[in-house]
Amino acid sequence: MGSPRTHRRLVADLAHGAGVRALSVDYRLAPEHPYPAGLDDCVAAYGWLLERRVDPSRIVVAGDSAGGNLALALLLRLRDAGIPLPAGAVLLSPVTDLALTGGSHVTRKAVDPYFANVGLKPFIKEYVGAHDVREPYISLLYADLRGLPPLLIHVGDHEVLRDDSVRHGEQAVAAGVDARTVVWPGMMHVFQMFAPFLPEARRANREIAEFVRARIGGG
Repeated sequence: MGSPRTHRRLVADLAHGAGVRALSVDYRLAPEHPYPAGLDDCVAAYGWLLERRVDPSRIVVAGDSAGGNLALALLLRLRDAGIPLPAGAVLLSPVTDLALTGGSHVTRKAVDPYFANVGLKPFIKEYVGAHDVREPYISLLYADLRGLPPLLIHVGDHEVLRDDSVRHGEQAVAAGVDARTVVWPGMMHVFQMFAPFLPEARRANREIAEFVRARIGGG
């Protein structure tokens, strides 16, 4: 779910803070367009930038939730195809384990305002179709992460998906990736969208902007 319209405020906040232009990708959604349609669209959008001679060292990709999954899968597809990688990636509560094996699905269920009473398995089935949920481009937790660019991962501590971020960050570091995972106490899924109301979101967005500037040589 979602679109460039639903995320316009968040994208604008981050782009303004980092002093950069942003490209929002209106990728195809399941169930009408299951995997790999959305990922193919992200690869096409990245190729569009390269065709217009945008230097990969001036690109940072970002995504939240399922979009974080696609941002990571994009990095893997680019690496495996020998296409120049972007300077970094920002991942907000990325979904990295569609097998739902993280312990936070139990330990954080009582405090998660989004997914506590939502069954995720039907959504996952609509996305993956006949594919195995542990395929590396689908569940990045099971992927070889070597050679990826620096990653900044943000996640709220009050999320059933908390362990998707924490475990992925740990595996990235183990694979030699410059990855930093920040767990925000008391925060919910993609709290960064609530910057007009939450001081924690404003602080998080400033940190993201600083990461982007540092990666592209602007700070």
